[in-house]
Amino acid sequence: MTESKKEQQYQKDQALTSSQQERYARHLTMEEIGAGGQQKLFGAKVCIIGAGGLGSPAALYLAAAGVGTIGIVDADSVELSNLQRQILHTAADLGKQKVRSARETLKSLNPDAVVKTYPVYAEEKNIQEIIQDYDFMIDAADNFSTKFLINDACVRAGKPFVHAGVIRFQGQLMTYVPGKGPCYRCIFKEPPPQGAVPSAKQAGILGAVCGVIGSLQAMEAVKYVLGAGDLLTGKLLTYDALRVQFRVIQLPGRAADCGVCGKLGE
Repeated sequence: MTESKKEQQYQKDQALTSSQQERYARHLTMEEIGAGGQQKLFGAKVCIIGAGGLGSPAALYLAAAGVGTIGIVDADSVELSNLQRQILHTAADLGKQKVRSARETLKSLNPDAVVKTYPVYAEEKNIQEIIQDYDFMIDAADNFSTKFLINDACVRAGKPFVHAGVIRFQGQLMTYVPGKGPCYRCIFKEPPPQGAVPSAKQAGILGAVCGVIGSLQAMEAVKYVLGAGDLLTGKLLTYDALRVQFRVIQLPGRAADCGVCGKLGE
């Protein structure tokens, strides 16, 4: 590093408090982040729809990374069966609203994080208002109808988001960025018929798989905010925990007949 670059880096470092420099020391040594990237994270606003198996690790790692504003959308309360995988919550939170439990956990991890809570189900009538102030969305929903709702709302609003799904020992994720690659509906078209695909309640799910996939969702959000690395745009990542296999599948381009993004050029 040249002397001038060292001086610029020093000046950026001084913009952080001593406490922030200590907390994020492992970020500041990485040239892909540094003080400038950390400031980007402080200013970022990421919304997570679903405070369950996927939303838990995603939220925890975003708060730990210093993302300034985190939105949590979930209308459910904590149940005993959640604790096997939903690590935002503990036995002391049973019966508590998930968004309240999530906020308390995230604030205990990083008091500087602004955690906005929405104790509602994401629906057609409220989703545009919820997502309008956020830079990036995380689809941590556990049902197809909400996943398609998130996709359609984000495409129409020009919001990037990362989709993920998990069941049993498998998981998958893909990222949508406006103008880059297909959206979720381009690939999967429509929600499957009722009962055609078993739910996690019916088929089961290993909590650690949620941890892997939810952490990757957080990673996609962080990379987007930093403008670093490659995102899963135009790609579908699949994970098979039993066989220890990751695959990245190249997806076709945007579908001209897509009911949402196919109309953007009209």
